[in-house]
Amino acid sequence: MNRLALAPIVPLMVLACRPGKAESSGVGTTSVAVRVVPVAIEAVARPVVATGTLGPKEEVALSFKIGGVIGRVLVDEGRIVRAGDTLAVLDLSEIDAGVTRARSAAEKAERDLERAQRLYADSVATLEQVQNAQTGRDVAAAELTSAVFNRRHAVIVAPSAGVILRRNAEPGELVTSGFPVVTLGSRARGNVVRVALADRDVVQLRLGDTAEVRFDALPGRVFDGRVSEIAAAADPMTGTYRVEIAVQGAASLASGLVGQAEIRPKASGLMPLVPIEAVLEADGAQAAVFALSADGHRAVRRAVTIAFRSGDRVAVASGLDGVRAVITDGAAYLDDSTTVKVLP
Repeated sequence: MNRLALAPIVPLMVLACRPGKAESSGVGTTSVAVRVVPVAIEAVARPVVATGTLGPKEEVALSFKIGGVIGRVLVDEGRIVRAGDTLAVLDLSEIDAGVTRARSAAEKAERDLERAQRLYADSVATLEQVQNAQTGRDVAAAELTSAVFNRRHAVIVAPSAGVILRRNAEPGELVTSGFPVVTLGSRARGNVVRVALADRDVVQLRLGDTAEVRFDALPGRVFDGRVSEIAAAADPMTGTYRVEIAVQGAASLASGLVGQAEIRPKASGLMPLVPIEAVLEADGAQAAVFALSADGHRAVRRAVTIAFRSGDRVAVASGLDGVRAVITDGAAYLDDSTTVKVLP
């Protein structure tokens, strides 16, 4: 059993134990006032804990259709943009000249076709000459369409609302076709925390598994999450699998926050669960709890083996056979066979 499995339990245990109240039993003895909580038997699985970064679900690397010299970059990193906003523009001098040249060639090819058709009607031109003129007209029209298309994609426009995550180029730089000038994080499909998991962990997960996400920058806040994507293959460089956790209520958070996700896989078996306040003397996976004697008047110490922590409860691998309830309040002040009084 991993001795680290119970590491978060010890400090919480010290804080959670509240003083018991000693009361006289009437014959020179005292009893410790305690409260008991039933042992829950539930389907639960060991949570998978991983660290990752927050970001939009969709990250779009935006580039120019053709290469050229950048004329303007109109946004900086962190800028919030709307769909249709212009983000960057190439120097259009050469591109506009190409469009003008293609348009003039298309107009000339159209005139040549009309002339050839008139001459053919007067039996001056041959059918082959007319067909060649038609081909020239079609080629010139296609080249004009291509030039206009390239001109349109010499301007980068935001395809959706979002935030600029990265700016990779500056005005005056010569960039090639497809070079990512800016990266847009679109919040249209929400925010996710991306984590990398080893194969032994990823095989436990299924789409839809619930999770809790905490960020170091936001102490005390817990965000609900759900596994939304699991990579089908491992990263060839690291051997880990990328898992995305959709986070609710994170629309206003800054992209790049580091968070810890506790993913709860769907359980495959039943295990006993006790409140974390009931667990004492933790040493790795070994700990102790106090139960009640058969007559309900004495504390009975039980050595247990901890499987894992699940929220504010602890799953117990062994040691609770026949135990239906454990002592929480007052447990820190008990020894084996201490007389107790159970509070309502």
